[in-house]
Amino acid sequence: METETKTDNLVVRTYASRAEMGRAAAKEVTDKIKELLGRQKFVNIVFAAAPSQEEFLAELVFSKGIDWKRVNAFHMDEYIGLSPGAPQGFGEFLKKRIFSLLPFRSVNYIDGNAANLSGECERYSALLSRWPADLVCMGIGANGHIAFNDPHVADFDDPLMVKIVSLDRQCRRQQVNDGCFARLDAVPTHAITLTIPALMAGKYIYCMVPGKNKADAVYNTLMGEISEQCPASVLRRHAGATLFLDADSSSILSTEPKNNLL
Repeated sequence: METETKTDNLVVRTYASRAEMGRAAAKEVTDKIKELLGRQKFVNIVFAAAPSQEEFLAELVFSKGIDWKRVNAFHMDEYIGLSPGAPQGFGEFLKKRIFSLLPFRSVNYIDGNAANLSGECERYSALLSRWPADLVCMGIGANGHIAFNDPHVADFDDPLMVKIVSLDRQCRRQQVNDGCFARLDAVPTHAITLTIPALMAGKYIYCMVPGKNKADAVYNTLMGEISEQCPASVLRRHAGATLFLDADSSSILSTEPKNNLL
């Protein structure tokens, strides 16, 4: 069962389970890709890599009727300094779950081990300028981040499209809690990320956020001020954004605020 509300410009759809949420999000994304391919030569999609995206990606892979050979794929962030091929790498995550499973026109990886990291940011920025995002498929972190724009580095007016950032402790702790790393000191301290303006430049944004551990971030996204203290709150300004929730992530929306990000 689905319920739909709206907060400012942001459409919010809530489902009973993660599986139902994933199916619904994949269907909506599939329909939009087909619609866009009906009127333009290529479609450019930015994907997030996180456990919150598992159900959505699993459903999207089996969508019918998409000419994936006309789709350019990007991802939105990558750790700096992981061993090449490490399973925690976001490029590796997406390669396993979607990039290697579909015949994309191109798959464009961020290299977190580039010899010149500033140059890598410039290279990826140029790609995004050449192939502007039609769709951005993302999640929200426990600290309210989108991509790796944690509150202390988030900038709604960032002049850059891609940049190097430090990761805050809550963000790094989430990677341990999600089972991606065994301990906190194994989580990289820096990453390359698309900035908030780069994400918001997408014509359509689909944000999939299941799980009890995201309930506070969802509350602050929808009920708090639009502020870099909760970077995801900026989604309320986007005219083509949809937030997909499950019963757990939406569980405190009717309760008192828990502004532990502020």
